[in-house]
Amino acid sequence: MTTHAQTGGPAATALTPAALVATRFVLRPPRPSDAGLIALHTADLRVARNTRSIPHPLPPGATEAFIARVNCPEGERAWVLDARAQGSAEVLGVIGLKPMDRGQWEVGYWIAPAFWNAGLASAAVRDLIAENPVGARTIFAEVFQDNPASARVLTNAGFEYLGDAETFSVARGARVATWTYLRRMA
Repeated sequence: MTTHAQTGGPAATALTPAALVATRFVLRPPRPSDAGLIALHTADLRVARNTRSIPHPLPPGATEAFIARVNCPEGERAWVLDARAQGSAEVLGVIGLKPMDRGQWEVGYWIAPAFWNAGLASAAVRDLIAENPVGARTIFAEVFQDNPASARVLTNAGFEYLGDAETFSVARGARVATWTYLRRMA
């Protein structure tokens, strides 16, 4: 995998991370023009209920606020899985990293339901881990226990199971049992 800047495309600015070119898609920062497709997919209860932070119903402006937030120079980063060059959809899903502390980050991802069971989440996690665009020392992840497919994505990418916990899901309006994982990068 190479960064977009290495392939002759525009280099990342201080405001946006570089695009990461993978075999099945490009992981690129979300653009304002992605708002419609991201909103369409995240407004689907099947997507929202498997995340901690996506509300359902999706309020007006939530997608635009997300895109602005992840394109700021500090903090959370996100990449759209864009497969236009491979003859597929422009927005297959989103993967992101949130800073924690001391070189630790948390990965989160969602795939649009039309593209489930195609290995896209596994490919995105593997590609992002291989590139390690934020220089993380450790990456954590948390999945809901009623979503074992996401747990398999993590274990297939070399994450180790840490234990059980629970967290609040905005879409569910309730605390949800989780499995916590980590991946030491170096």
